[in-house]
Amino acid sequence: MIQEQNIQNEKKYNKLIVVLSVLIPVAVAALFGIKIDVELPVFLPPIYASTNALTSVILVLAFIAVKNKKVKLHENLMKFAIALSVAFLIMYVAYHMTSNSTSYLGDQKVLYFTVLISHIVLSIAVIPFVLITFVRGITNNIEKHKKIARITFPLWLYVTVSGVVVYLMISPYYM
Repeated sequence: MIQEQNIQNEKKYNKLIVVLSVLIPVAVAALFGIKIDVELPVFLPPIYASTNALTSVILVLAFIAVKNKKVKLHENLMKFAIALSVAFLIMYVAYHMTSNSTSYLGDQKVLYFTVLISHIVLSIAVIPFVLITFVRGITNNIEKHKKIARITFPLWLYVTVSGVVVYLMISPYYM
């Protein structure tokens, strides 16, 4: 009975997960094509890189919390990690809509582009994983939640850490 209710609750969210998993990357790509002639009051890259770094820390703390059976703390930390990721995305898009792209001019081009491309691809791929994992958690489908979280956690952590690495590698070339 409880299992059936969990499945029903999950199904309510499936369409939203699909829509968001497609809409977010398409919207980001579309917004990259729009340039607004506005100067933002702050320089966003170090702020959104710090947001990524904080998200990495929060993900690790959430992992530790759940391993220590502090489920409510884990849930709150995961909600915070999602909020940070949304804030990152908003700042990232705002920066790229109002600023020209910066070229990497360093000597480690292969390393830079390997990290950058893997970061971009996995940042798109991780969206449905995060959403499905979150829904399975909030609908109390714990066994399925644990199973997909084993995939989601390292992917999401890689995306947040690699975002910081990309920023650190390109930051000397910002104008």
